Amino acid sequence: MTRSRRTFTAQEKAAVVKRYLVDKVPVSDLCDELGLQPTQVYQWQKQLFENADAAFARPGRKSKPDNAKNKKIEALQAKIQLKNEVVAELLQEHVQQKKNLGSPNWSMPIPMVTGP
Repeated sequence: MTRSRRTFTAQEKAAVVKRYLVDKVPVSDLCDELGLQPTQVYQWQKQLFENADAAFARPGRKSKPDNAKNKKIEALQAKIQLKNEVVAELLQEHVQQKKNLGSPNWSMPIPMVTGP
């Protein structure tokens, strides 16, 4: 006989972990009451602590590391843009000088260098 998989909402998971941590209800009592395995409660506790920073994050504000990273990215992009502009200007000058010098005269023979 197979049992169907039960799913718990985020609020239910948080309530179970809260009862374990704050109310000091033993994991074995929680598991007997809810029909859970102890490892499931510990996994939920681990997830809670790994994502605890999200509870303190303010919506609409960027954290400092992200802001510093974005500023660095913008500075590097500006540097690349300036480099590209300089290369384009130099290339344009090079093409103009080639045009000013004219095409080479191919009618003149090129002397062959013979060995010593």
